[in-house]
Amino acid sequence: MRLDLYDLKLVVCIADAGSITHGARCANLAVGSASERLKNIEDDTGVKLFSRHPRGVSLTEAGEVLVRHAREILSQQERLQAELGAYAKGVRGKIKLYANTSAMAEYLPGRLAKWLSEHPDVSIELEERTSADIINSISNGIAEAGLVSDAVDARELMLEPMTDDRLALIVPPSHPFERRDKISFSDVITEPFIGLYPGNALQDYINEHAEDLGRPLTYRVRMSSFEGIGEMVSSSIGVGVLPVSVAERFSKKFHYHILPLTDQWARRRICICYKTPDSLSPAMRELIDFLRVQDL
Repeated sequence: MRLDLYDLKLVVCIADAGSITHGARCANLAVGSASERLKNIEDDTGVKLFSRHPRGVSLTEAGEVLVRHAREILSQQERLQAELGAYAKGVRGKIKLYANTSAMAEYLPGRLAKWLSEHPDVSIELEERTSADIINSISNGIAEAGLVSDAVDARELMLEPMTDDRLALIVPPSHPFERRDKISFSDVITEPFIGLYPGNALQDYINEHAEDLGRPLTYRVRMSSFEGIGEMVSSSIGVGVLPVSVAERFSKKFHYHILPLTDQWARRRICICYKTPDSLSPAMRELIDFLRVQDL
């Protein structure tokens, strides 16, 4: 079996697109060339990788096996190119780290600043994703590690708790809920909400739990930052959900009441997630070792 990286990329592109035509476009090939190449791949492997349908294609069981390994190989090749490119530019290491919204906003900034100041020859590519997306990326070999909530099933991956990340409702002064000291999400789901922009990892997570209750949230306005939510709530425009640490920090600037959510999904911890210690690059292992002992 003689498959090269272009073969693997084509198969992954077709699998993701569900179509040879769209997959060929993704792989920068003409449709005829892609079809011929796919036929040669199937002849070479001796197995059928796709089932053809009137509206496209779907993976066979053998195709799913190939695509899973192809993703890992292509991801490793991408990391190799990035690390070698970093050396060529005079930087000796590059780490790609995924993180959910809370980790990006509260947990990582101070810690990464300290670590990077001690490692001037290393750079970090930081990307915000939902915890579920991060876990899928690590499982598929697209990412080495990420910071996720332990409220999401990590399947076979390793999770190491780093810090608490509870969620709380913030309500305006004189709101009927102000007299409470905690609250259930189901009790507030009909309230007008201040949220974060669509696509924000934390807001998507909150929306999923609202949909589980059968009542999508009603938004008065959606902001680009936690600070914007705090300001809107303090002006009695609506209520909002923030990590407790964020809510406490901005309560020095804005006037609102903080009610920890009692729901299990809101009692979260930020965890570092990865496959195995052996799957980590030396730089990533060093960063994780650093995060384990930090207490800012």
